[in-house]
Amino acid sequence: MAKKATKKAPAKKATAKKAPAKKAAAKSKEMLLVGSKTKEALKGKGFNVSSDTLNALNEYVYWIVDQAQKKCAANGRKTIRPYDILA
Repeated sequence: MAKKATKKAPAKKATAKKAPAKKAAAKSKEMLLVGSKTKEALKGKGFNVSSDTLNALNEYVYWIVDQAQKKCAANGRKTIRPYDILA
């Protein structure tokens, strides 16, 4: 009598280790801008918009938010006011 051939489970492939979540979050921040609306506003006068423009503008918005938070804290407040952003 011949033995029945059994199917072997395929060998598991080695997976690459993922970077820790903290490092990944530091590299790409959540987009605070509406891409289509921002591009539309930038193109309004006939200008072209490069692919990395939105990322640069998003970084600038994060910087403005950080500065407003620092100014607010320096003044002993917990409420960010318009003059924290515009000043």
